Amino acid sequence: MKICLLTYRGNPACGGQGVYVSYLSRALAELGHEVDVLSGPPYPEVADGVRLHRLPGLDLYNPEHLFAVERFGDLASPLNLYEYLSMCSGGFPEPFTFGVRARRYLRKNRGRYHIVHDNQCLSYGLLSAAFSGIPLVATIHHPITVDRETDLRAAAGLLRRALVHRWYSFIPMQKRVARRLSHIITVSVCSRHDISREFGIPPERFHVVPNGINTDFFHPLPDCTRPDDTLLVTNSADTPLKGLRYLLDAVAAIARQRRIRVVVVGEPKPGGEVERRVRELNLGGTVTFTGRIANGEFARLYARATIAVIPSLYEGFGMPAGEAMACGVPVISTTGGALPEVVGDAGVLVPPADTEALRRAIVALLDDPVRRGQLARAGLARVAGALTWRHAAERTVQVYRKAIDAHR
Repeated sequence: MKICLLTYRGNPACGGQGVYVSYLSRALAELGHEVDVLSGPPYPEVADGVRLHRLPGLDLYNPEHLFAVERFGDLASPLNLYEYLSMCSGGFPEPFTFGVRARRYLRKNRGRYHIVHDNQCLSYGLLSAAFSGIPLVATIHHPITVDRETDLRAAAGLLRRALVHRWYSFIPMQKRVARRLSHIITVSVCSRHDISREFGIPPERFHVVPNGINTDFFHPLPDCTRPDDTLLVTNSADTPLKGLRYLLDAVAAIARQRRIRVVVVGEPKPGGEVERRVRELNLGGTVTFTGRIANGEFARLYARATIAVIPSLYEGFGMPAGEAMACGVPVISTTGGALPEVVGDAGVLVPPADTEALRRAIVALLDDPVRRGQLARAGLARVAGALTWRHAAERTVQVYRKAIDAHR
């Protein structure tokens, strides 16, 4: 099968989209399929045998030239000018502009692919592929409306709320496009229910295909001795939806009674809520931020962790929970979104945004090494049995075949 996999931005260090595209494309190629990845910047890392087609955009969120164009002449293009002006007014134009560029590519390469698979771009431009003889499948990881509502609740003042609304102004486009698609992949039963409700799409159009875990990077290191007092968190530090503030409050209460260490993979925004909360709670000697790390470092960090904690208020899937289980680390997770589907009985579940429940669960598991061992073994078995990228690729191909058959 000839597959075109689309992502409007794809660097794995920039979030889950790059992880999804990189790992799924490799797994599809390993099954014997011919896979092209079509991406805007920053570009994904793809495996040998997967072809990457770069669709250059302005890359306005690149820290090396943040909110600025590298070459002034690029603004001579009407599409680039729109992208720049939309960003200047507080919008997020990348899904729309990437869709226009992808449409141009697909028109030039009509007949080259058996299936086009969009990774949550949901741009108007992609509808031309859907109605020009190319079957189109899209993955929607979770309803982005949840992120918007969480950011609105965290916004202080009318101006900040207006800016949040402006940033998420691409949502109506994504809803309209998604409603035109006959086959949609999502990563959990919870996401299917929530996207169906939020986007107004019949549930029968969805196919649940859980994400996989890359066990090349996430695996136990048997020669390492785990400490008995260290928590690891691998969430975006300053995203309200990730719930780190509730974990910090729980850790502050624990630290008054016993020694505890917290390692957060990532870097807080200077002057942001997380940095401020660490200072207010006097956790400077307790909480360590790693900054951005290479994939090969994750296993070593997990090997030096007693427990992995996922304090998210909502997750469409919950990759950090699966990655921790693949490394043989016991997990404490909230029940936010699809996290119970990922964790199952291989972890301790607590309600989201519940500081006291987090505190009790952490203390109980720190005091019970036998239970930690049981959970670690259960997590390893759960990943190996159902949560690899080969599992995800095989089930994705089943959806492709259904979409192709329906399009004939």
